[in-house]
Amino acid sequence: MPYYVYRMFSFPIRRLEKVAEAPSFGAASLQAKALRASPDLPEGAAIKVIFAANELEAEDLLSQVREAKPGLIGDE
Repeated sequence: MPYYVYRMFSFPIRRLEKVAEAPSFGAASLQAKALRASPDLPEGAAIKVIFAANELEAEDLLSQVREAKPGLIGDE
């Protein structure tokens, strides 16, 4: 299964743009780091790497809203 690199926008609507596909995490990670450091990165965009069987699964996983991490013990 390949790794996908996506550019994510959350405003004004949540939008995903596939940037690249790589056979290994190392290659995808290098590309993601280069995109994050690029001055051409649009404001409000995030770069994400996802491991999935295909583009449809990758976009589904990236679109899911995850629950917030639990707080520290004693944090109220």
